[in-house]
Amino acid sequence: MRESKKCIIVDDEPAAHYVLANYIKQNPNLELVFQGYNGIEAMDYLRENKVDLMFLDINMPEISGMELLKILQVHPKTILTTAYSEFALESYDYGVIDYLLKPIYFPRFLKAIDRFFSNENTVQKEEETVNSVSVKVDGYFVNIELDQVLYAQSFGNYVKLHTIKRTYLASITTTELEKCLPEKNFIRIHKSYIVALDKIEGTEKDFVVIKKEKLPIGITYRRELTERLKKFDL
Repeated sequence: MRESKKCIIVDDEPAAHYVLANYIKQNPNLELVFQGYNGIEAMDYLRENKVDLMFLDINMPEISGMELLKILQVHPKTILTTAYSEFALESYDYGVIDYLLKPIYFPRFLKAIDRFFSNENTVQKEEETVNSVSVKVDGYFVNIELDQVLYAQSFGNYVKLHTIKRTYLASITTTELEKCLPEKNFIRIHKSYIVALDKIEGTEKDFVVIKKEKLPIGITYRRELTERLKKFDL
């Protein structure tokens, strides 16, 4: 059985939440972790949490679903849910993987989920060859080789990306950056820190050591870090 994927629902209609939540509960490969009723709630949640799949309504007050996708620098794989079809073509410009028209029937929902997991398998295969990350620094995009990255440190809505040669101040949040990094090579050890596993030189009770720098380990991240470091004998 594959690892369950975290998903959220963003829709201003309670009835839509009821239907989607019920469908999601019937799929053991999906875990519903958040339900938001407008774009602001979704932005706040995504800023601090990693999500694999977002069910997003288009027609919402204040910020529409399409506007939310335009605002977010990095967003989860998205399945749009709406009663209108006129945005279908535009939606695929934002990496939307499917477009469900309301009322949403269960067989059509299952087809969208199958498409999502097929896409995930493709991404995982591509991830094996990913060797750089592109971030915006001083208004320009810079490609940084992943094997040069030591760790990333949260700095408000920016990230200090520490590499072997220098430090970059990138216009991206820690959560957004985490989504761009291959999980097999990087791990979040604290709300404010992501580190390269192979650059960890040692561990202490509450810290990891990288290039003589002591980086704090958050309580909620300790267990996963311990498991991941076993193969490094640290």
